This record gives sequence, structure tokens and C-alpha cells, in this order.
Amino acid sequence: MKEKIRYTSAKLKDLKSILGMSMKLWKGLEKEDLEARLRKAIATETKRIFIATSSTGELVGFSFFSIRTDYVEGAKDLPTGYLEGIYLEFEYRKLGVAKELVALGEKWCKEKGCSQIGSDTWLPATVSRNFHEKLGYSEKVELVHFIKDLE
Repeated sequence: MKEKIRYTSAKLKDLKSILGMSMKLWKGLEKEDLEARLRKAIATETKRIFIATSSTGELVGFSFFSIRTDYVEGAKDLPTGYLEGIYLEFEYRKLGVAKELVALGEKWCKEKGCSQIGSDTWLPATVSRNFHEKLGYSEKVELVHFIKDLE
């Protein structure tokens, strides 16, 4: 499949399509909470969602970036750009679309004064880890979180 993909920043009109994909990416989040986060991301200057649209006008993927001013694991400076998430419909994977969505976000982060960009994924998510490495990201820390209920 060789088709012309269009890349732009998300607008409020794209929210429904982005929400549908986000539900596949972040399965543990409530729809209402996720919708509120995405709506805020589209409206704020410290977050940016880039979208990929097919030649038929269908939204086929997105990347979500933020500018973090708090601590980012492994970062040397603040602010630090952050790849919060990326999703592509299956048939558009391994075609360079994700690479372009990330490149747009990295450029935006540089324009916002960031000299580094972070990201995270789950330890067993080997596809995601390989994707990050192919784009030049290096693993900094493997972190396991614990919780204990206090009685």
C-alpha cells in the first residue's frame, strides 16, 4: 500500500477518532477520563497531538506529546519533551507513518525549548521497546512499582 498520508496537528473535530484509537492504546482508562485528557491536550500549549490521515480522509494514527517541567527519569535538563503515546491502525504500521508522527513531535519539542525527549513503556512490551530503539531512544531505567495497602 503506497498512499499519500497527510500529517497535521489535531483539532477538536478529530477528538472522536483519536478517542477511539486511544481506547485501544490505553485500555485501562475510563472513556470519560481519556476524553477529558485528550480535549485538554488539544486546547493547551504544553501538549500536542499529531494525526495521520489517509488519502480518503480517515484518521489512521496519532502521536501525543507533552512538555514536562517536573522530573523525567534519565533526563539531564528541564523542560523535557515527552512522547506520551503513539497509535497506528494495523494496516498502516511499518510504513514510516509512526516515524513521521514522532519526528513531528520531536521538532515541536525542540521549538518549545527542549533538548531531550523521554518516553516510557511496559517492560514486557517488546514491540514498543524495539520501536523506541529504532527511532534512537535508549533505555535509561527499568522501574518496577510496588504498592501496599495500609491497614
